[in-house]
Amino acid sequence: MKELALISGTLFGILAIILGAFGAHAFKKILSPERLSSFEVGVRYQMYSALTLLVLGFQLPFAQYSERLAVYGIISGTILFSFSIYILSFSEYWNRNFKFLGPITPLGGLLMIIGWASLLISFL
Repeated sequence: MKELALISGTLFGILAIILGAFGAHAFKKILSPERLSSFEVGVRYQMYSALTLLVLGFQLPFAQYSERLAVYGIISGTILFSFSIYILSFSEYWNRNFKFLGPITPLGGLLMIIGWASLLISFL
């Protein structure tokens, strides 16, 4: 579990930096300001999750179910939340209809909330 948290956190961090750099430079030319703003929200939340997973990986013993659920919730929630935002941000540029992903974004947010709530439970 520790390795999952550390590896996921590291991969999320690497990808957030890469996507953030592209968003600040290359994607500015092809995305509308509104779409770019959404894209940046995905990057920001992905980086928050990356840092959180690294801290959890170094600090938690993962003896409690709630500690493991926190990691699973944050990882799965970040994937659904951030990556659906990335795809939705490019829907106009790719001239594709990805509206079916609309409900996925809040589901990802809910999973992240469950992860954070599980972490709170483990502390209590």
